Amino acid sequence: MGFLQGIAASNGIAIAKAYKLVEPDFSFEKRTIEAPAEEIARFQSALQTSKAELEKIRDHAGTALGADKAAIFDAHLLVLSDPELISPIEDKIKTENVNAEHALKETADMFIGMFESMDNEYMKERAADIRDVTKRVLAHLLGIQIPNPSMIAEEVVIVAEDLTPSDTAQLNRQFVKGFTTNIGGRTSHSAIMARSMEIPAVVGTKAATEEINNGDIVVVDGLNGEVHFNPTPEVLEAYKKVQEDFEKQKAEWAKLVNEKSVTADGHHVELAANIGTPKDLKGVVENGGEGIGLYRTEFLYMDRDQLPTEEEQYTAYKAVLEGMEGKPVVVRTLDIGGDKELPYLNLPKEMNPFLGFRAIRLCLEEVEIFRTQLRALLRASVHGNLKVMFPMIATLNEFREAKAMLEEEKAKLVEEGIEVAEHIEFGIMVEIPSTAVLADQFAKEVDFFSIGTNDLIQYTMAADRMNQQVSYLYQPYNPSILRLVKMVIDAAHKEGKWAGMCGEMAGDETAIPILLGLGLDEFSMSASSILKARSLIRNLNKADMEKLASDVLNMSTTEEVVEAVNQAISL
Repeated sequence: MGFLQGIAASNGIAIAKAYKLVEPDFSFEKRTIEAPAEEIARFQSALQTSKAELEKIRDHAGTALGADKAAIFDAHLLVLSDPELISPIEDKIKTENVNAEHALKETADMFIGMFESMDNEYMKERAADIRDVTKRVLAHLLGIQIPNPSMIAEEVVIVAEDLTPSDTAQLNRQFVKGFTTNIGGRTSHSAIMARSMEIPAVVGTKAATEEINNGDIVVVDGLNGEVHFNPTPEVLEAYKKVQEDFEKQKAEWAKLVNEKSVTADGHHVELAANIGTPKDLKGVVENGGEGIGLYRTEFLYMDRDQLPTEEEQYTAYKAVLEGMEGKPVVVRTLDIGGDKELPYLNLPKEMNPFLGFRAIRLCLEEVEIFRTQLRALLRASVHGNLKVMFPMIATLNEFREAKAMLEEEKAKLVEEGIEVAEHIEFGIMVEIPSTAVLADQFAKEVDFFSIGTNDLIQYTMAADRMNQQVSYLYQPYNPSILRLVKMVIDAAHKEGKWAGMCGEMAGDETAIPILLGLGLDEFSMSASSILKARSLIRNLNKADMEKLASDVLNMSTTEEVVEAVNQAISL
């Protein structure tokens, strides 16, 4: 039996076989071969197996993700049928008497280098195709398996170094019961996606991929941040009981699905959900979400090889707005950068990407990308209650410039005879300390604030939230963070505006009593956290929480704040 301690990233208990999602070892030695014909036959066998595999993946992607996502695999199949690539490999095996692995890699590297050196985006993309497909053929030559999360067809727990947002988005909840990673924190994107998909997760274990083998029975305890592998029968039975108890608790929370989020003394707040795709709407409705507080539109741009069209975006935004049936939907404009990359944009590598060319900064530079999104949003606005939010705003001029572009696109659409909603609220994410400090000035011009605590905390504490060595500085209850939050809420209310929060802190049961006392109007969180938060809020008295909030603002440490909250809500 083995045990790993990590960070509880998504609630629940998962028990299933391990499926390691790790890059295999592709190393090999150059060999002289005696029978070139047999070696070519071995190469052809690996080629045909790769083609069959890609056809299966393409068909699966078409069904699960749509034809546009499947198109990349058609391109990969064309590469594997291209005589310009295949013939040189076979010729090298014949003329140089070398093993297929060496002939494949040398030939592929030549083409990759040639295409990457061309000043043409299309040809550079072909280099990536060649790299991907030849890696697959090489894997079959070496007798190793390339993991593919989208093709999992049995109940498993994913074990990985980390999961990219696109990896996580491909996970089929029917089969993927949970996951655990070596790195990451509670605010990493894989953790956020896990909560939106209601998949138990433990991240930051440091050694999951080293300690756990494929097929091991794994228990992911997303309640306490523990991972047990090959557990004893006693431990397994104990966890089955914990799993059963947790499901019963969820059933109790489910009774609140149609109830309002009202405190014991009658104060109403809005509990909204954070989503990444229209598919997440089901979870929002099932968990009684009173709106969408954050629609992360970047997922429309990811896991593909080109920008989404205006029509594709319009269709997605329309689906969400209609699905919420008039409830508010806050859509965040494109927030790419930091740990979210779009390879097809070929953006420069940066020393500090979280502090670099990202979010609104990128959009104000790449104006055609931005204007396309704004047009799609404006066209969709007639289908529901749309609110547009600009991310990573550091100065008033950035907000003014972004809003001006939106107004320009609105005027063009009206001129074209396309209907646009008469009134759309424009707001900003407050995730940069300078913006929080200047919130009184921003509040004069914005319609609302949504506090993005995931970034606000890392920027205030000067601690990269993806870096485990400084993870202890991710302190949502630190009095410095709470004072910034108070400044934003007070500034909004002074101007008659509303203030929400879309960072993970909004669904944190230790933070909720304080935020309630500070006067937060809207709490936006993973859909799976809504009912638990509603249950907590209904047992709190707003007047008491105001006294708590006032007290903790004058404390010195996170530990003092946590102790004060625990005492207040246990009374």
